Amino acid sequence: MPDPRRAIPRTDAVLGEPRIAKAAGSLGRDLVKAVVTDVQRAARAGEVAPADVVDTVLARLPASASSLRPVINATGVVVHTNLGRAPLSAAALDALVAAGGATDVEFDLATGSRARRGRGALAALAAAVPDAGGVHVVNNNAAALLLCALALAPGREIVVSRGELVEIGDGFRLPDLLESAGSRLREVGTTNRTSVRDYAAALGPDTGFVLKVHPSNYRVTGFTSEATLGELAGLGVPLVADIGSGLLAPHPLLPAEPDAASALRAGATLVTASGDKLLGGPQAGLLLGDADVVERLRRHPAARALRVDKLTLAALEATLRGPEPPVQEALGAAVEHLRDRAETLVKALGTVDVRVVGSVSAVGGGGAPGVELPSVALSLPARYAAALRTGHPAVAGRVVKDRCLLDLRTVRPEEDAKLLEAVRRCG
Repeated sequence: MPDPRRAIPRTDAVLGEPRIAKAAGSLGRDLVKAVVTDVQRAARAGEVAPADVVDTVLARLPASASSLRPVINATGVVVHTNLGRAPLSAAALDALVAAGGATDVEFDLATGSRARRGRGALAALAAAVPDAGGVHVVNNNAAALLLCALALAPGREIVVSRGELVEIGDGFRLPDLLESAGSRLREVGTTNRTSVRDYAAALGPDTGFVLKVHPSNYRVTGFTSEATLGELAGLGVPLVADIGSGLLAPHPLLPAEPDAASALRAGATLVTASGDKLLGGPQAGLLLGDADVVERLRRHPAARALRVDKLTLAALEATLRGPEPPVQEALGAAVEHLRDRAETLVKALGTVDVRVVGSVSAVGGGGAPGVELPSVALSLPARYAAALRTGHPAVAGRVVKDRCLLDLRTVRPEEDAKLLEAVRRCG
């Protein structure tokens, strides 16, 4: 009896099949060959019929050469750090594609000479915050703070409240970050109460700057008090305000969240913020403030190591100049509209055990702690959570009281059809 494994097509024959050869042209031969080898191994083990090898390879090929997979965010967390924080707008995505080739990022097409890097993005940021005399962009907010310490307080003291020595995620702590720049921290006040007198008493010839950090990922309540930026601006030393979440102007839904414009008007010398949180853009650290101080930071040798690439600059400019990004759309989504979408999806799902329920969304991303956003979700049996998470496309929800909730505040309307199909496949 002939060995059925002899019917398994050879590697070169599979790679030469027109559909697979076309995939190798876009995904890369090595990646496709690895899938072919894996399917052949499964065929030798009797898990795949020899006649099905080509079709199985095609089914297992990834959508792109990157291992990152698209995920529909149905968690209800608007800025979800583990899902890449802010989803980019269509305008920003178009800008990324355009910037993927040769661009005029540091080139003046009119004169044929070198130009200032990222001038378009910097001009857009300056226009968005007119109160800033100067602006600069680095690769994240931690880098912005690090550059402040390197340029303004090398071997000197940074005066900061004990209640603002935060941990920023994954075990990274603000004190360690600043001390790595060679600065010394001068802690003042107590965990729950710090006054302007505490800061004033700590100032001396070694003071580099006063740092005011917004506790964006936690809240201290009860018997508390803190000095305002206006009070600290009168101390006569540089004042750096880390607002964290990237809000450039006041937001009606987030009255307690600090913004760059208000901080500068209150007297901050510099404001640092994130580009990939409430601004809704790519990961970036924003520096806004006094023109001379910003230029000092821009010319520091470490600025070169912390600079952003052309893709970030393109996406940031498109976010600032383009239409409302998805983060802002999600924050402002009306509950009535969310309910209408949910009821439409339930009707389309028919016999699936699903119902419309009220939900509560969060801002996330270390912004607006404690703010609850009324929302609407699809409620499914808990077993759907894992199946949706591992499906194609992947859908991330949350399990509450043995039910899988898919919160529509963080699902873009154009994703409804994909969400519907994903749920159907898990039924």
